[in-house]
Amino acid sequence: MRVQVVIPARLASTRLPEKLLLPVGGKSILQHTYEAATRSLVADGVIVAVDDPRLAHEVSSFGGVARLTSPDCQSGTDRIAEVAAEMPAAGIFVNVQGDEPEIDPAAIDLVAQTLIDYPEADVATVAKPIRDPQALIDPNCVKVVIGHGNRAILFSRAAIPFPRDGATLDWLRREPPIYWHHIGLYAYRRDFLLWFAQQPPADIELVEKLEQLRVIHADRHIVVARLDEAAGGIDTLEDYQAFRARFEGDSG
Repeated sequence: MRVQVVIPARLASTRLPEKLLLPVGGKSILQHTYEAATRSLVADGVIVAVDDPRLAHEVSSFGGVARLTSPDCQSGTDRIAEVAAEMPAAGIFVNVQGDEPEIDPAAIDLVAQTLIDYPEADVATVAKPIRDPQALIDPNCVKVVIGHGNRAILFSRAAIPFPRDGATLDWLRREPPIYWHHIGLYAYRRDFLLWFAQQPPADIELVEKLEQLRVIHADRHIVVARLDEAAGGIDTLEDYQAFRARFEGDSG
């Protein structure tokens, strides 16, 4: 089954303006992400789904493949669906965020292979154990409850399952883990992706601002694979400076 990686890339960004074009070591954040994605062993190709000609030009400048998608797309998933509509030969599409220059290609392989291995699933994603009590109360750390067969039951910015008697270290040290940090890396089946892009947001999605809740609300199947570690994305100036420091340190 052909696996296509798509990197949805949006020029505007609220907390760090035009972050995908910021340079680190002579390459943009977007180029670093693209090159990491091309090191996947499972993917048959990488395409950047852009919303602005400047991003398309940037991708062309480093020899990548770009598709200009509608500026009216409400999400990265919608951009991927536009690409998927033009690629009937690909059965699985992997969503890699453009602001993740340190993404592990093995994680891309894992999420794609998980969807291949679970034919009953519509979507595959990944999560890592939560061991830090502060992460449970951090709304930027999205949690997922995983049920039988590694199926996602619920996603939330709140602590789920809620520790009624307090977030003791005993709960956080459990193996297999009870608390999971959802990582925003997805693999979709093409037919599901085209269906999803036509569905209105669910109320629970609008409350939490979590697109994956539309899938849960529709009773579609998300399977979750385990990662022990996952690099973060570039959301703020501090994130950018930290990545630059790590990159320059590794290159020095």
